[in-house]
Amino acid sequence: MKLGAGRYLTAAGRPVSTVTSVHELTTADGATVRGVLATVPGATTVVCLMHPRQDVTHHPLVPVLLAAGTAVWTQHPRSVNNDLTLVHEQALLDVAAGMAFLRERGFDAVVVLGNSGGGPLYAFYLEQAGLPPERRIATTPGGRPTGLADAVLPPADGAVFLAPHPGQGRLLLACIDPSVADEADPLSVVPDLDPYDPANGFAEPPASSSYSAAFLERYRAAQRDRVARIDAVARAHLARAAEAREAFRRTGAAADRRRAIAPRVLTVFRTDADPRTVDLSIDPSERPYGSLFGRRPDLIDYGQVGFGRLTTPEAWLSTWSGLSSNADFVRCAPGVTVPTLFVELTGDQAAFPADSRRMVEALGAADLTTATVRGLHFGGAIAEGEPTGNALAAAVIVDWLGARHGLAPPP
Repeated sequence: MKLGAGRYLTAAGRPVSTVTSVHELTTADGATVRGVLATVPGATTVVCLMHPRQDVTHHPLVPVLLAAGTAVWTQHPRSVNNDLTLVHEQALLDVAAGMAFLRERGFDAVVVLGNSGGGPLYAFYLEQAGLPPERRIATTPGGRPTGLADAVLPPADGAVFLAPHPGQGRLLLACIDPSVADEADPLSVVPDLDPYDPANGFAEPPASSSYSAAFLERYRAAQRDRVARIDAVARAHLARAAEAREAFRRTGAAADRRRAIAPRVLTVFRTDADPRTVDLSIDPSERPYGSLFGRRPDLIDYGQVGFGRLTTPEAWLSTWSGLSSNADFVRCAPGVTVPTLFVELTGDQAAFPADSRRMVEALGAADLTTATVRGLHFGGAIAEGEPTGNALAAAVIVDWLGARHGLAPPP
């Protein structure tokens, strides 16, 4: 069924009847996570928002959902606002702690709402929650036990995906700069792979660039090659740490223990180089020129801001590697079988039209509703004076929830 068609937006005020409480939870592996439960009188459905890296406590949809009659649970992961050590398999245990808490509170329905990176996180969770324990992923891409088989992963009753991107790893795979010639030198360039060289089709902004099919084919292959090289470095670091742990078990020597615990942090330069952000003819949409980080990717690519800039080897393989991460929306989507709403934003700069099509086509839900609304990735308006993407999406989401869970606005 198909419905009609600034980075951070200020949320509207919450209903005066809202009751808010903060809860500290313990995950199956002993980590501490926190969440905020906002309720209104008569709420029997709770909508959960979570992102693997960010604080969503003040997400703009929270007051809209409360006004519609749902309770809202916004949860921190253990890696909130610091993704240096973010392992997605651990983040699933964070989600599970919140889901168990909400089930204990006695809500009739628990619906997850994955916005941006929350989309692949919840898709991954629902896939694993729907599997028998013995079929769940046993080890992280870095080789550590996940504990998922021994954990309770309560199911959800529905899923909403709002502008989900394909996964942190897939996102980075599309925007990592393959022209880096030396991983230790952020200025090093392989000229015939440089996306910001006019000789390869780049145009000075705000004019749209124009890359040839041959260049894009070489470029995409080179991106995969660069990620594979970083994967190999990460695995080598982890292998040396594992060898040191084994040696310590044999010897008990402090030197071996030091080798085992010594941190290895990967620095990944230049990760804002998706050709689609500067060549608007590639997979065309209503998106403006520029990336999620700003209007000059050709400059931002060389700066401090960017995905996966600093990461441990374990976190790189689990979260940022588009070749190794399990948190890939398309991979997980067949396991999403609960009633599902997928809302695409027409000006999205993280999930492009072809990405959204692949995600929708992979979803396993028999009860699947899709909607397309005008808006930017973070929910802003495409043009001045228009409704925001969040406002348009919220109307669709509330209608969908109301049709399934009989929402009643609080008195």
